[in-house]
Amino acid sequence: MKWIHTADWHLGKIVHGRHMTEDQRNILFHSFLQIVDEERPDAVIIAGDLYDRAVPPVEAVDLLDEMWRELVLNRGIPVVAIAGNHDSAERLEYSSKLLRQVGLHIVGKLDPTSGPLDVAGVPFYPIPFLEPARVRHILGIDSIRTHHDALEAVIEAYGTIEKDAVTIGHSFVAGGLETDSERQLSVGTAGQVAKGLYEPFSYTALGHLHNRDAIQSERIAYSGSLMKYSFSEVNHEKSVDILEWNGQWTRRRRALTPERDMRQLTGTLNELLAPTFYQQQQTDDYLKIVLTDDTALHDPMAKLRTVYPNILHLELELLRRQEQTSTFERETLERQSVEEVYLQFFEAVHDCTAPDAVKQMIEEGDV
Repeated sequence: MKWIHTADWHLGKIVHGRHMTEDQRNILFHSFLQIVDEERPDAVIIAGDLYDRAVPPVEAVDLLDEMWRELVLNRGIPVVAIAGNHDSAERLEYSSKLLRQVGLHIVGKLDPTSGPLDVAGVPFYPIPFLEPARVRHILGIDSIRTHHDALEAVIEAYGTIEKDAVTIGHSFVAGGLETDSERQLSVGTAGQVAKGLYEPFSYTALGHLHNRDAIQSERIAYSGSLMKYSFSEVNHEKSVDILEWNGQWTRRRRALTPERDMRQLTGTLNELLAPTFYQQQQTDDYLKIVLTDDTALHDPMAKLRTVYPNILHLELELLRRQEQTSTFERETLERQSVEEVYLQFFEAVHDCTAPDAVKQMIEEGDV
């Protein structure tokens, strides 16, 4: 049996004010579906956060509908998708019982009594994003307070789990590497779950963390997000996982190729506008530009956009250093006594060390 693991599509995502839906359409239709056609999997698994928000824009809903048509109707590939913390469980699960008849299995709300889904002879346990308060109500267990408690209780409610069973989840495994584009599940560590909870399953396909290397495990993996959604991900490679059964699950990756990459460029204004430099660049990528000039610049964004039209963020290193200096000075000032502040003021105004007489006056409060 062969299946594809993907997650965190975040359809309808806005990054630095830029709507990403057309970029998402491009990567799904020209990269993801190409992988699907070449691999010819028995199933596609999507581990949550199909949308970026509970009420997605119409364009995002239409895009997901088109993907269901391409995968389930046109190619006859069963799909199992769960709700993530960005999705509305109720909206996502609309008409799910009807859609299941054609091979589209959408699990938005928790139903621990439903048991596993049989896909090509493999039992899949789809566990959508678990809100502790909701799980506490559904299972009637008052001691559930954290995401770890909720997941532990749900897995126990399943009873005996088949040895070759696979689970699909949307959670933050403790120790996983975060990025700037994930929404925090709760304050502190209450949103984390221990990796050992997934031990009963032969393989665990996860969503939530956008870094495909968020954890290192042979049997537990994040696929990573569909695209780069923050500049903390510029060094990430985006891909889907291909799982095959050969006595055990083996995993390999297939790269997803966007039309526009997300990158950072650093240099002076003149360096970045030099033809010898930008002619070697993919200038229509989504860019964060850090300017290292030591002097003030007049409207650098307008000048840069004549060459790089898709700048999403511009940072002036000079201002950043000034802000860091200002913050340091303010924090230092807050730690100083009134006498020390007066003394520094005198020395700054007179450009010399305060004489002993002035120091004595300051200490005695005669200024």
